[in-house]
Amino acid sequence: MALPTKDLIDLEFLTAEEIMEILETAKPMKDVLKRKIKTVPALRGKTVATLFYENSTRTRLSFELAAKYLSAGTCNISSSASSVAKGESLQDTGRTLDAMGTDIIIIRHNMSGAPKLLGEAVNARVINAGDGTHAHPTQALLDLFTILERKGQIKGLTVTILGDILHSRVARSNIWGLTKLGAHVRVCGPPTLMPTEVEQMGAKVYYDIDEALEGSDVVNVLRIQLERQQKGLFPSIEEYAKCYAMTEERLKRAKSDLLVLHPGPMNRTIEIPTAVADSAQCTVEEQVTNGVACRMALLYLMSGGGQDE
Repeated sequence: MALPTKDLIDLEFLTAEEIMEILETAKPMKDVLKRKIKTVPALRGKTVATLFYENSTRTRLSFELAAKYLSAGTCNISSSASSVAKGESLQDTGRTLDAMGTDIIIIRHNMSGAPKLLGEAVNARVINAGDGTHAHPTQALLDLFTILERKGQIKGLTVTILGDILHSRVARSNIWGLTKLGAHVRVCGPPTLMPTEVEQMGAKVYYDIDEALEGSDVVNVLRIQLERQQKGLFPSIEEYAKCYAMTEERLKRAKSDLLVLHPGPMNRTIEIPTAVADSAQCTVEEQVTNGVACRMALLYLMSGGGQDE
């Protein structure tokens, strides 16, 4: 795959053509997941390491499964069970993996910029699996793939990203990907949870949820990140839910074919009630499946797309 650099830090640094190449490659990868025997030899002889400094279920497991389905060797490292707990630096951890022959390192870190720092220190290719509040490119890829499958296109669609935009790396990566592929992007949330730079990225800001949902084809409901919240950004959880939850009543008032996305895990009592989360318009389980397919596609392309075989 022809990336501007050897690493995937964010969709900001990919062209529309490169993003579409990943999404097109994910289609046959999803077909692999439907087989009784899901393993193909595309990455045989390659080694993939997951290096996670934050808790994760979906992202970590989907990367591990993606690598295994492609027959890559895998190793999993958590900061609490490694030399990181003894004070080892990120660069030294990366160089250790490099010395062991690792081909791809997948990193999640609570500090924005950590994947870029790691990529500059190692020869292995680095994939950002989420860094601080900066970026989550593979979540954006699976969201784009889900929209493309359900809607048949992305260009010309109106997509609303709803909730805590300030702390959301998912929102930022989605904005880059959606705008590059020709979608009209709206962001909606409380003024205190709206970053100042979001309009410069190509999104239109709304503070009224009903106004934002009017005419929208897709709504991506973000999780309220209680672990990242600062005191006083909104009056209470109850007040936030009243003003910005994607309720059943709001779903009924929206377009009949409105697609509802959520990156998970869901706070069903806050940003999305169970009736909406379990509705036919909500794609949460599809997104999980598509996450494996998109990460398989990315690993395959970043490993040379089978050219080394």
